[in-house]
Amino acid sequence: MGYLRRDLIEPRVYQEVIYAHCKEWNCLVVLPTGLGKTLIAMLIADYRLSKYGGKVLMLAPTKPLAVQHAESFKRLFSLQPDKINVLTGELSPEKRKEVWENSVVITATPQTIENDILTGKISLEDVVLLVIDEAHRAVGNYSYVFIAKEYLKTAKHPLVLGLTASPGSDEEKIREIIQNLGIQRIEIRTESSPDVKPYVQRIAFEWVKVDLPGIYKEVRSLLREMLKETLKPLAHFKLVSTYSPDISKREVLQAGSKINQEVARGNYEIGRLRMHQAKAVKLLHAIELLETQGLTALSSYLRKLREDRRTKSSRELMEDPRMRKVIYLLVQAKESGVDHPKMEKLKELVKRQLERKPNSKIIVFTNYRDTGKKIVEELTSMGISAERFIGQASRGKDKGMSQREQKETLERFSRGEFNVLVATSVGEEGLDVPEVDLVVFYEPVPSAIRSIQRRGRTGRHRPGKVVILMAKGTRDEAYYWASKRKERGMFSAIKKIARELEKSGKVRSYAGADEVVKSGENEPKGSAEMAKGKITPLDAFLKPKKPEKAEAINADGVEGAVSAASKEKSSEKPKETAEDLPIKPIFVRKPKGIVVYVDNRELRSGVPKHLRELGAEVEVRTLDVADYVVSEDVGIERKSANDFIQSIIDGRLFDQVDRLKRAYEKPVIIIEGNLYGIRNVHPNAIRGAIAAVTLDWGVPILFSSGPEETAQFIYLLAKREQEERKKEVRVRSEKKALTLAERQRLIVEGLPNVSATLAKRLLRHFGSVERVFTATEEELKEVEGIGPKKAREIRKVITAPYVEEE
Repeated sequence: MGYLRRDLIEPRVYQEVIYAHCKEWNCLVVLPTGLGKTLIAMLIADYRLSKYGGKVLMLAPTKPLAVQHAESFKRLFSLQPDKINVLTGELSPEKRKEVWENSVVITATPQTIENDILTGKISLEDVVLLVIDEAHRAVGNYSYVFIAKEYLKTAKHPLVLGLTASPGSDEEKIREIIQNLGIQRIEIRTESSPDVKPYVQRIAFEWVKVDLPGIYKEVRSLLREMLKETLKPLAHFKLVSTYSPDISKREVLQAGSKINQEVARGNYEIGRLRMHQAKAVKLLHAIELLETQGLTALSSYLRKLREDRRTKSSRELMEDPRMRKVIYLLVQAKESGVDHPKMEKLKELVKRQLERKPNSKIIVFTNYRDTGKKIVEELTSMGISAERFIGQASRGKDKGMSQREQKETLERFSRGEFNVLVATSVGEEGLDVPEVDLVVFYEPVPSAIRSIQRRGRTGRHRPGKVVILMAKGTRDEAYYWASKRKERGMFSAIKKIARELEKSGKVRSYAGADEVVKSGENEPKGSAEMAKGKITPLDAFLKPKKPEKAEAINADGVEGAVSAASKEKSSEKPKETAEDLPIKPIFVRKPKGIVVYVDNRELRSGVPKHLRELGAEVEVRTLDVADYVVSEDVGIERKSANDFIQSIIDGRLFDQVDRLKRAYEKPVIIIEGNLYGIRNVHPNAIRGAIAAVTLDWGVPILFSSGPEETAQFIYLLAKREQEERKKEVRVRSEKKALTLAERQRLIVEGLPNVSATLAKRLLRHFGSVERVFTATEEELKEVEGIGPKKAREIRKVITAPYVEEE
């Protein structure tokens, strides 16, 4: 029985071909935006559900995109609506568990699924198809990577389908995507592919150059002069290759890393250059804002620098006479009504389009929220209906859009309630933005991926137009050509890798045997054939699978490890599967192996994922003390290098160590990352703190290079405690041991910027928690360590009305 309502669809030839090639092989589909990648996923989902039952899981990087996919499935699948659901972090973990169990098709954000796997709320065992939308994100520590590995390891009938319009221009990155997702074949199509060409509407490209006015050139000249001057000492010490103001931002950022490394080696003379590097980064950003966004954006940025009195580099920049002249010129420009010439050109383009076709839909893409806000204001003042489309995160006073607001805005745009959608990068990726007549890039982007995503918003069903605005002789032009070069490199790299997969000769089997399998020949008909010995190119990219932790016991009492979902074969003959045994086996789950209790705030650190990969059973809890518990005696506190240094600065470190020591007989601290040179703290202060923790409290400190090594330390400590010493894993709560004074201090420590030391001072001064909370700003300022700002923040937290977060 099929689920897909074929009466509502008419698949195109290339969609049918890709479906036929990808219904049994792990595939990466590279297809231009707007050519129906989602329908291909639905065709394969229909086939897999009809063949195996189970569930389909479709992952998308954003909530609106996950919602959109669910709605597509509801429209085209003959399933009850309650069997197709969206899982995002907005649902409680218990509710997500319930929804997962009752669903057939689930669309979700990857972070949500990753957390639910780690906390044991869900299992991917019955998922017969994993669809990964925007698969170019499956690199590094992104959640897609962990989920795909877990899926290929645990599912009975695994199949991965990766979808993207643009996997990136870096060959190494593309290979990483292929490996992370266990891809066996690549299906790539471009606008010029013979089977796609008939369906691609012509997109007219136009890049419009504008000249910068005289006042811009004057401001730019002053900023470049300052940049050149601050780069000279960096170039003298060979931290950068040139002191030309045309230097790339990446090189200047890398200079910061080099300075940190030198300081870590004890070269404090180089450490003095950190301020020059910080000034250079800020000047580069200021120049980029001027060239690509305009005087308003630059004025806003300089205002932030002026308000940042804590940072020495900001203070020095703003005290420079040349910067004072820049600010004077900006004030002059504002009074005379001069802004970026791109703004006038944009207004002209929009006006002309609407005169030709009054009900036109137009999208303007910009990199910066402030610019987006300005564009909406300018167009609205002309009587043109325009709205912003931004992400969910808030930027200071600029509140983000909730998922519901994003959805409503797109729906109203689709219905033609307003003409112009001004979007930041959130509108680029995958969202089914309705067909538009004109797309304007307010500035080019140096990324092949983002460029392809943006222009894919037009020309889906009828001819469209893309206009790229560029300021002559600025970064705009450099970014445009960088994007074109990277796009050419992307298609060249992906085709090369696709050919390699196609021609792959020998591939290593799970059991170590070699067998020649040519892609496209003798394609497997399903997991049964694979269990009987067919080997796919996936083996060339994946490590051998581990059998599930289960034991099969037959009628004769013969025990043997059997993997319920195993598709392995030995070099001599296929292993027996459960179906091959004469008597149906009874599966007895082995006792849990190594168990590690993990504080739920640690899920984002990446360490729990690595622990799970090492074979540990991860139990997520809210821990009062420690981040990881491996036995009744051993509690482990993990600190990033930055957090360790911050805890020295604000006085939290020794209180935390004291609590850890009182809760666990053998506490351990793991510091992750390079401690020296990342903050403006003298190395001797750091060494002194380490010495005090080790000698005065007797708490050993281990140093780790990153989450993976941290997980290895924790796993080995757990193994030693639980296997060798036979210790129970027991979470200890510090709460019972707290005295009244300690409880009072903890409550006061919850106030903003109040360290343990300051909490004691406040309680000594006022005599009780109640008096601390009722003290006025003036009374608070009487306590050493509390200035006007801190007093104001404390009173704000205490007196502000509680507003439920969305």
